[in-house]
Parts: sequence; structure tokens; C-alpha cells
Amino acid sequence: MSNIENVREPLSERKKQILKAIVEAHIDGGEPVGSKYILQNTLLSCSSATVRNEMAELEQMGYLVQPHTSAGRVPSEIGYRYYVDSLVEQYARTTHDVVKINQLLKAKMTEIDQILETASRLASSMTNYTGIAIKPKAHSVTVSRFELISIDANTFAMVMITSTGAVKTKKIKVAYPVSPEALARLGELMNSLIAGLSADMITLPVIMEMENEMQDFAFLVNPTVKSVYEIMNELDGGELRYTGLNRLLEYPEYSDTQHLGELLGTLERKDEILDLVAEAGDDDINVLIGSESPVKVMNNSALVFKPIKENGKTVGIIGVLGPRRMNYKQVLKAIDEIGGSISVMFDEEKQLTSGNSEVDE
Repeated sequence: MSNIENVREPLSERKKQILKAIVEAHIDGGEPVGSKYILQNTLLSCSSATVRNEMAELEQMGYLVQPHTSAGRVPSEIGYRYYVDSLVEQYARTTHDVVKINQLLKAKMTEIDQILETASRLASSMTNYTGIAIKPKAHSVTVSRFELISIDANTFAMVMITSTGAVKTKKIKVAYPVSPEALARLGELMNSLIAGLSADMITLPVIMEMENEMQDFAFLVNPTVKSVYEIMNELDGGELRYTGLNRLLEYPEYSDTQHLGELLGTLERKDEILDLVAEAGDDDINVLIGSESPVKVMNNSALVFKPIKENGKTVGIIGVLGPRRMNYKQVLKAIDEIGGSISVMFDEEKQLTSGNSEVDE
């Protein structure tokens, strides 16, 4: 996250109080905020004229915007950014919330897909925004082991155990009957020649060597390798899932059906969002406000997300998408709680596994 204070004139304590009050009031009501509201809802001991002057200065500095001819102001992107970086109170987890989240997550077992899906649903329900769950692009997925299982004379299942721990199964049907011996031989070749290779390393010479080794059953190689390519590309491509998409309709920022359609189209295509979070770095919690995002259709939105790590590696990302005036205090707290609970779950699982290994020895 950027630090506004490093590049702009520092704000006085009074300006900070006024900006904080305007941001939080605008989040709650979505309307411009005037000096009267500031005096009634803060502990400031100054005149209405002084508050108006401070608001005018905040506008000149770029933190506030005055829509139309209204006497009130609304936060600018810079104002929201300053609020997120400097004015939001520390978001502390409560014991009750953590226990509840841990129970909900553990009830879904510990498969990363299930954890991310549950986390997305929790984030949406806790914030009333759209929950996001992302499995990042891998770019270097390999297969650790292949298992080929006969189904009938012309059909077999290929089970792939990937370097990420995912298990994928693909049913393959061929034109001619396959003997158990041929299927076993194909499995041996795949584990010796393809296991450990990324998709771009499974080249024509590798395929030709497999066909030569298979002799009369060379016809098995092409459909099998094609299926390998398909699954590896699918795993490399990342996944984007969202929960509570209908919650966006509750906010006037998404009342423009054309704009909403463009945003939904971007979510459906997923690549822009996947690239966006991949480029954001490994900050504990990332906050992208409006045009800070290179995705144009998100100019009126905000995206808050947190990487989920296991053994130092990012295995997923959870977050929420909502209007630019989202309740950042609530969102940061929710994402921190959920992410912390997942980390605790991974640590407990690691300790349990380690303990079992020691017993086995």
C-alpha cells in the first residue's frame, strides 16, 4: 500500500479528524457531507466557518471533492487511500469471531479449494460485499506421478498427481481395444519421460520416443498426451471464484447496467483479475482503490485481498470487491480474521503431520 504522507503535505490533527468523519459518513450514507454533520458528530471545538475552511483546504489538497453545487464534500481516491493507510483503527480479532471462523473452515476439511470457497463465502457474509477466492496462476505445474486405470476394453482413466498436490482424473476413450500390458507400459513411459516436466517441455521428440516404445499401441500416445496438456494448462491458468455477486446490486454505484455488465464480464474472463493480484506483491493485505487498479472497469470499485500462504508459498488469495466507498475498517478486519484463521489451520495441520511422522519413526 502507498503512503500518502510521504508525498503530500502532512495533515493537521484537525484535518485528519474531519477527513475521517467525512469518509465514514460517506461510506454509511453515500451522500455528500457538510460542516454541520462534522460539528455534530465529532469532538471538534471550533466554529462552522473553521470546519468549512478546513474542508476547502482538504479539497484543494486533493483529499475531498465537491460534487455539483452541494455544500457537502465526498472523499476522492486520494482521500480514501489516506484513510486506509493512516486513519483506520487497528483491526483486532475477537476471540468469538476467530473461534467461529475456525469452526466453519474446519468443517469443510482442509482441501485448499474448499478452504478458499468457504473463505470467500465468509468474507461476503461478514462485509456484505462480493467475496473473491483466487488460486493464482502457477506457470510451472508439473505432474509428480501418473496412474492409468482400465475401465473397459476401449476406455481408461488417467490419474495425475501434480506438483501442487492437486489430483486430477481424466477419462480417455480410444478407437481400439487396449490390453492391460499395453496400459501398464504406457504408464511406465509417462512416469519415466513426462513426470516432472512442465507442459512446454513435453516436446515432439518426447512424444515420438513414447510412440516408438509403444509399437503397436502407439495410437494411445496422442490422446493421452493431449489430455495431459489440457489438464496442465487448466492448472496453470489459475481460478477465480466469487460469492455474493448479487450484493453489488445493493449499491447505487452499480445501478448503471452497462457498467455492471462490463465488470461482470471482466470477472467472467478472470485473466485481468488474476494478473492484477499476481502483480500486487506479497503485502499482508492489499487495497486497490478505483483507478489504482489497471483494470478500467474497476475505477468505481475497490478490491481488498490477502495472500494465503502455506510453507511460505502463496496457495490462494481471498478478498472482497465492492464500491470505492466500502467500509474499509470492517473489510480489513474480516479479511485479517479469515486469513489468520487459515494460517492457524495450516500450522496445526503441519504440527499434526510432524507429530505423526515422529511416532512412525
